[in-house]
Amino acid sequence: MVIYFLRHAEAEDFVDSDAARRLTAKGLEQAAKVGKFCVRNGLKPDLILSSPFVRARHTAEIVAKALGETPRIENWLACGMGPEKLFAKLAEIDNAESIMVVGHEPDIGNCIAALTGMENAIGINIRKASLTAVDTIMPVPRGGSLQFSVPVRLM
Repeated sequence: MVIYFLRHAEAEDFVDSDAARRLTAKGLEQAAKVGKFCVRNGLKPDLILSSPFVRARHTAEIVAKALGETPRIENWLACGMGPEKLFAKLAEIDNAESIMVVGHEPDIGNCIAALTGMENAIGINIRKASLTAVDTIMPVPRGGSLQFSVPVRLM
């Protein structure tokens, strides 16, 4: 299974609710750029899962639209999701060779670290709207290898 980790694009500053933060104009452009990058490079996951937080959901919707897909909103992907939760939830999914997970930091960095055998995510810097791929036989700790990590500015 290839797991594509996509951090949400740039969002407005925190005002009243972290969950309700929307994408900025720059964030909308970033998400569109990621979608075009995926299309151009033939990166079409079997399933796109997104955090319910507005900034992640909108990022997922824009990328999914470019790919002709619809994201599935998963409450367990909200801020604070740990590697154990990711592994358990992905193990429940049948018939998917590739999955895109749209979420937040430090959650994504922690999951990448756990998948690739790092003790922690201190050395991982997942920028907004960056796309990282980890190839794994099964989503389990230390069971994957980093394939690429591309910041949006290089897309």
